[in-house]
Amino acid sequence: MSDQHSPGPTRWALIGASDIASTRIIPAIRAHGGHIQVVQSGDESWATEYAERHEVDAWTTSVDDAVGRDDVDAVYVSSHNAKHRDQVITAAEAGKHVLAEKPLALSLDDALAMVEVCENAGIVMATNHHLPASPTHMVMKEIVASGEIGSVRAVHVNHAVGIPDRLRGWRVDDPVAGGVILDVFIHDMAAVRAIVGGQARSVMAAARRGPDVPAAPNSVMTVVEWTDDIIVQTHDAYDNYHLPSGLEILGDGGAIGSSESMTGDPVGDVTVYHDGVGTPAVISVRDDLYLTTVRSFDAAIHTGVDPLVTGLDGVRSLAAALAAQQSLDTGCIQSVPSI
Repeated sequence: MSDQHSPGPTRWALIGASDIASTRIIPAIRAHGGHIQVVQSGDESWATEYAERHEVDAWTTSVDDAVGRDDVDAVYVSSHNAKHRDQVITAAEAGKHVLAEKPLALSLDDALAMVEVCENAGIVMATNHHLPASPTHMVMKEIVASGEIGSVRAVHVNHAVGIPDRLRGWRVDDPVAGGVILDVFIHDMAAVRAIVGGQARSVMAAARRGPDVPAAPNSVMTVVEWTDDIIVQTHDAYDNYHLPSGLEILGDGGAIGSSESMTGDPVGDVTVYHDGVGTPAVISVRDDLYLTTVRSFDAAIHTGVDPLVTGLDGVRSLAAALAAQQSLDTGCIQSVPSI
């Protein structure tokens, strides 16, 4: 690993003046004691406004300038999906640790290149998949690992949500980088891996189609063949404003149900079932998901442990998402490369 900065608060550059940085990552960095040194945006007026609103002393339109600063240790990349590859590589080549938004890239080759450059530079690369940091998901992972429900046979994911107007934009208008597969389903894949291990082997996807459907798919269901002979079913959507999200795990010796568990907030309940009788699981810690992610990333910088979701984990979830998109295009089952 590269030479670490002296003990003290991690100093950050924000690449992309995004909503998620504003609402989630900036508060998490500051709650963990980190400092934000500079924000970058390609739009000068937006960079200026964003920096002022979030009390960041410096702004720039140049990625090179942002990551080249001596007072920056780590970079959070949350720009347009198509820009992630070049920006992550630029940060890595400048010797800065990288927390990158999903999807890491729009192609598997680009995502793998990002991971390779970071590894060669000896810096930490993490993917901002928030669900593995969820208190409910962590409890489900512990229950599965304990053997209480036996061997896992199936996972059901309901990640159909209602998208706020402020977040629509490219998510519904961009047929290449938008849609629920790259925005929501990709999180499902990271969540399932974090709870039961393994990865997707094949994907069959179906989407709502019709005159009211936007350019990018806004409601998709999939059946995913997982390692260890597990079947995963998912429903991801932007048009559900009524039914709570949830994740269920079926084992040969029991099952786990959860409600309100596919959100970015530390909420939700977990129930363990045996013979149709449910017992609530205890969730003793409900830390903010993004604070947990930042805390894990910081630990990786200082101690060399893996972050909660590595760059390679982000590649695995992207591989499944790209297979789901290919399945929509072809109407056929698509295999997922083993990563």
